[in-house]
Amino acid sequence: MGYLITSIPFFAGFAISFRFERRRLLNGVLLLAGLLLVAIGGIFALLDLPAVHDRVSGGELAFFVFLVVTVLLPAFLVLNGLQMVRREGRRLGNLLSLLAGVAIFAFAPLLLLLGKDVLPRALEVVVISAGFVVGYLSLAFAAFVLCSVGYGLLRPPSGADFLVVHGSRLIRGTVPPLLASRLDRARTLYAAGAARDAAPAVITSGGQGADEARPEAVAMADYLVDHGIPRAEIVLEDRSTTTRENLVYSRELMSARNPGYRCLLITNNFHAFRTAMLARRLKVNGQVIGSRTAWYYVPSATIREFAGILRDYRILNAALIVLIAAAYPVSLLFRSH
Repeated sequence: MGYLITSIPFFAGFAISFRFERRRLLNGVLLLAGLLLVAIGGIFALLDLPAVHDRVSGGELAFFVFLVVTVLLPAFLVLNGLQMVRREGRRLGNLLSLLAGVAIFAFAPLLLLLGKDVLPRALEVVVISAGFVVGYLSLAFAAFVLCSVGYGLLRPPSGADFLVVHGSRLIRGTVPPLLASRLDRARTLYAAGAARDAAPAVITSGGQGADEARPEAVAMADYLVDHGIPRAEIVLEDRSTTTRENLVYSRELMSARNPGYRCLLITNNFHAFRTAMLARRLKVNGQVIGSRTAWYYVPSATIREFAGILRDYRILNAALIVLIAAAYPVSLLFRSH
């Protein structure tokens, strides 16, 4: 019961924070803390039941969780990574789920050897410190996934003045399926606005990469015109090369046309929440809508987005990782004195 009561402030904090700003990672942190406390309380309550207590021990339950985390999860990541390589190529971004699975497989045996006087003392300290860091990153990743999934389930607000479609790499000068899914979502939203006699302008946002024959924004606009959106309703933002630039340059275009604008930003679902976080920081007045992505692409893409958030807040995360990694060795120094 104590865990359940302790979870209430976290759920209340989540509700308040989400009410005022849904584009905030703090929402996921508060919600995750509340859910973990409820889960822990529920497990203890379940283990206290005679019918369960006589059949399942806490140690057996802990071993089952360990098995899932160190065997089933990395096995899925490795298989997914191999599928990504086969379908998308060997670029680093496509290898992330494979690398994560291999890293878990490599690290798990070291955890099992702790306390068995097998590892050298120095290595044992390193493993424990690394375990704390992995724990922090795992909780942060879980909070990010909660935010991403929850944000993606929200209905898009109506009445947007602009639809901003974020670009991605062209393949042989044409729109690939990943980018087409964003443009198709924009078409659906545009049609819904047109049916209310309030069709939004569409901004196609993306510059020309070194390996691209033309700017992404131009190819995207051509795709939309070919699928029924009038050319006059499309605004080109053809300078950007990053998501940040997509947002900054599109914000400039929207503010020049309508200082009190409201917009919907359209990207793929795995990229939606990080884009929303960045839009909040850049004071872009809009929410983000995610388009569908092939399921096999999502694990690596989600890990890549999380790595991007760590990079976006690199000073804070570096400081926390150093403090967490140093906590156990420092505690040993104090014990020795």
